[in-house]
Amino acid sequence: MKMIKPFLLSTVVAASLALYGCVNSPTGRQQILLFSGTEMSQLGAQSFEELKKQEKISTDKKTNAYVQCVTGVITARLAPQFNITQWEVVVFDSEQINAFALPGGKIGVYSGLLKVAVNQDQLATVIGHEIGHVMANHSNERLSRSQLANTGLQLSNVALGGSEYKNIAMAGLGLGVQYGILMPYGRAQESESDTIGLTLMAEAGFDPRQSVDLWVNMAKASGGNKPPELLSTHPSNATRIKNLKAQIAALPASNVKRPNCKL
Repeated sequence: MKMIKPFLLSTVVAASLALYGCVNSPTGRQQILLFSGTEMSQLGAQSFEELKKQEKISTDKKTNAYVQCVTGVITARLAPQFNITQWEVVVFDSEQINAFALPGGKIGVYSGLLKVAVNQDQLATVIGHEIGHVMANHSNERLSRSQLANTGLQLSNVALGGSEYKNIAMAGLGLGVQYGILMPYGRAQESESDTIGLTLMAEAGFDPRQSVDLWVNMAKASGGNKPPELLSTHPSNATRIKNLKAQIAALPASNVKRPNCKL
């Protein structure tokens, strides 16, 4: 029996890899993705509807128009992906300093973020970063790892109303069991989304230099309570800032008209 179980597991893994195979992310990092774009989009849409029931949605017209403006400038330039024809953006009335994007074209922004991302360029940094997670299939990648660790996981069996796989699915999307609490992606995924997001916001006409100021603000907002980098899945703020400065220096000059989104 000790020989059979590893053999069965390796057979399942081999069959999965043969079906979907290894792919490269937008930055060239190798990934294993076991789920289709359609499956991920459906799960993202399902989760977003659940979130909207659980979280308080902001009705402030000015705030909503501002967030929609910044997001719209970025998403208008994106190539179609997984049948996303329109990105849905919702502002949640919460002190949380956070935002997220889900497969299927769903974006959530917590109003508390606007106290740290203090202008359109800094908000564009966050929005671009979160969209980067979607473009790089990070949710699919995390769920695929769960699939390899637990071959019983099937997205077709995930019903957010009470499935035993609900927690795994939500964590894969970056969402906690208590909706609104975002679970961290891995350090490599976070750095990759920084790179993608910086390119997206710069190509849309936003000032990429403001991404550095954003993370300075984030460091201040953390109050020095952030754990050391080696104990965290996220890059430290200092590492993030150093990497962003190097990437900004390598960006080509943009000839796109500067957006004018105001709060």
